[in-house]
Amino acid sequence: MGESGTGKELFAKAIHNSSLRKGKPFITVNCGAIPKDLIDSELFGHIKGAFTGASNNKIGYFEAADGGTLFLDEFGELPEDAQVRLLRVLQSGEMSRVGDSGTIKVDVRVIAATNRNLSVEIALGRFREDLFYRVAVGIITLPPLRERTGDVAMLADYLMTKINQEASSQPGYINKIISIKAKNIILSHAWPGNIRELNGTLLRASIWADTEQITEADIKEAMIERPQQVTTSELPEIGNGIDVQQVLDGIRRKYITQALKKSAGNKKEAAVLLGLPNYQTLSNWMEKLDVQ
Repeated sequence: MGESGTGKELFAKAIHNSSLRKGKPFITVNCGAIPKDLIDSELFGHIKGAFTGASNNKIGYFEAADGGTLFLDEFGELPEDAQVRLLRVLQSGEMSRVGDSGTIKVDVRVIAATNRNLSVEIALGRFREDLFYRVAVGIITLPPLRERTGDVAMLADYLMTKINQEASSQPGYINKIISIKAKNIILSHAWPGNIRELNGTLLRASIWADTEQITEADIKEAMIERPQQVTTSELPEIGNGIDVQQVLDGIRRKYITQALKKSAGNKKEAAVLLGLPNYQTLSNWMEKLDVQ
């Protein structure tokens, strides 16, 4: 469990490479990237003629990972019907290809990763509690970079060395070092995108830096500005006109998110905090404003 960019896949690979399954397949699946109607086929495979377009037999990710490790990234994105079928496979160790009445035994270690709070997702009825407890045997929580301030300088140096190594074959590339002032900027930043954001910033700075030293200005230019949420203290001036509905929606979205966070995802409590008549009104607002 951990925010985006904290290194969940890296840890999954470390577990695999430290186990008796080392040397066997390590298969990564992004659960949020598979179209809903293809999830069964992708995970469990299919036989020829199972559905329109199934012109050949195909093995799924579970079969491909047999003897090794299956890393289910963005685990919280699985739709509920797929959660049911996945639970069945995890419980029995057997699966069936789509369109096949027979079963196949698989020996797979499953490592799941999510940046969502699945306890909240369970409370909201969006994730199956039985699947969560089936998978949540050993839980590793990876802290965000802002809670690992003592690691930031070491990580920056490591990533810079890696960037230099990978770029060494590029014509005219000069190895870059991070200046002290640039490092101070790095240490003072919260890095909401975590290690992935830090690496991207250093990579951009290394590409555009004019000298072998990455300066404070290089780092500042390489950082991507994040859009600020609309707040009541920062309402836009009317100028030549504004979209007042858009402004109000931004304010509603902000406070709905805050109320859900404060109530740990309990819609009834969040509705009370917002002064709404009932949680159904809150649900309607969330749907309209696309608040997850």
